[in-house]
Amino acid sequence: MVYQYFGYTEDRKIVKGTLPASNKETAGQILAHKGYRILILQPLTTFMPSLQQLFPSLCRVKPESIIMFSRQLALLLESGIDIITSLELLQTQASNTALKRVLGEIISDLRSGNRLSAALEKHHKVFPPIYRRSLSVGEQTGGLETVLRQVADYMEREVTTAKGVKNALRYPAIVSIVAVIVIAVLITFVLPAFTSLYSALGAELPVLTKMMLDAVNGLRSYGLHLLAAIGFAGVLAFAYIKTPAGIYQWHRLVLRLPLVGRVIHLNELARCCRSMSLLFRAGLPLPEIMSLVIQSSNNKVMAQALANVRQDMLKGEGLSRPMAKSELFLPMMVQMVAVGEETGNLDVTLLSVAQSYETEAEDKTQSLVGLIQPAMTLGIGLVVAFIALSLVSAMYSIYGQVL
Repeated sequence: MVYQYFGYTEDRKIVKGTLPASNKETAGQILAHKGYRILILQPLTTFMPSLQQLFPSLCRVKPESIIMFSRQLALLLESGIDIITSLELLQTQASNTALKRVLGEIISDLRSGNRLSAALEKHHKVFPPIYRRSLSVGEQTGGLETVLRQVADYMEREVTTAKGVKNALRYPAIVSIVAVIVIAVLITFVLPAFTSLYSALGAELPVLTKMMLDAVNGLRSYGLHLLAAIGFAGVLAFAYIKTPAGIYQWHRLVLRLPLVGRVIHLNELARCCRSMSLLFRAGLPLPEIMSLVIQSSNNKVMAQALANVRQDMLKGEGLSRPMAKSELFLPMMVQMVAVGEETGNLDVTLLSVAQSYETEAEDKTQSLVGLIQPAMTLGIGLVVAFIALSLVSAMYSIYGQVL
């Protein structure tokens, strides 16, 4: 909640403003700590909804902001500055309004006597479970600065991987949109003009041209019905995917897609290994590590496989043997996990597996993009060639009949 205050300082200067705090007492303590003598302190009431309420997606805290915040906080703590002062410095420098508000609430909770991990738990939409749990362990062991840097490296790698996939698919997406626009223009404006010309001449058209004109006329007559049917099918598919069974089947299908499925599978395994390595290095026990990795998984099929591994692990089977039972965990990962269990360097071996899978996924993504571009060019060329050949063959046919 945001509170509005009015008061004065020790040298009789008037001060007023707003302050985010969990309750009125906490807000009063924060202002008293600053040396203010408060005359009025009341919740800030607004008659219009805030920008965050109207457009929550525009006011969210991006992962890049959390990465920068983590690195800066680690640097300040290593410099000997206490946690509250460090957070206040970062709050004044934050350019993101949502992050500034979140930091204000965290500072308020810390001043109330709460621990940092407890304050972060209230902002689960900003700080992911792995982030919050890692910092909780770092807080208990006294290695908060080290954990902050490790979590920042983990999140940075996640962001880099996501950006790489988006950048790789940007060019094919643009080419697809342009191709659809060009073909739509040809069908809507160019072909009707030729159809009128052919009808006026009354000539016998070749089979290829008849096929094309029949297809165009069918699209013009039943195009809206076709779009409506596609839209209705899309709505039904979207509604089904929102159900637990639907999202599970969709994620299973995604993993089995040719070419693309392999890339998604490798990225999921790399994220799993990197998360486990980070949490193991932080000092968490394996059962809790598996629970957090299951929560952070983006694929329900992978999450179910990890849950089965955790269940068998609790029965005393270790980690590598349960993984070997599922085809989702590739042989190299199973072997490296077994080596890590035997040597006691599970975090190191898992990190090596993550780096290997990330490199393979990146290479396959680049190869896939390199394959998509010529395939799309060939497909567009065939469509345009079919239209051009139909028009040219019709013109030659008409020319031969006239002569």
